[in-house]
Amino acid sequence: MKNIQMNQAQKGFTLIELMIVVAIIGILAAVAIPAYQDYTIRAKVTEAMSIASQAKTAVSEYYVSQGSMPADAAAAGLSATGTDYETAVVDAMTYGRTSADVGVVTVAVEDLGGDTAAGQNFTLTGTGDSTGVEWVCAAGTLASKYLPSNCR
Repeated sequence: MKNIQMNQAQKGFTLIELMIVVAIIGILAAVAIPAYQDYTIRAKVTEAMSIASQAKTAVSEYYVSQGSMPADAAAAGLSATGTDYETAVVDAMTYGRTSADVGVVTVAVEDLGGDTAAGQNFTLTGTGDSTGVEWVCAAGTLASKYLPSNCR
């Protein structure tokens, strides 16, 4: 009888190699998914900021022409009902005057996912002087990590 020698090269991957690859993919997914969710919420908040720009423009124009902040939303040419600005990302937008030179636009957002809830808000505070109105945004009840980078 002939001695048959079986010299075959290993084909494919071993079970442990496959388990290591699956574990690495799981770790990457555990890091990437929350980061992506924060990114999408930040994009929605940025959309809400752009919707609020119409209020900033109206208030700024009023201040430049009248020399003081509008007394209320109607005086600024905005809807007195904050829910008139409701969209997929904005729950409501309101305006209030704190002094003759300071006005505040408050934007409440819808539930944007993650740890946000409907009604959480951020503010845009306009301070007027002889050169116009300067706007500063700040987190209200909305977590500041969701605001655009120029607001943090």
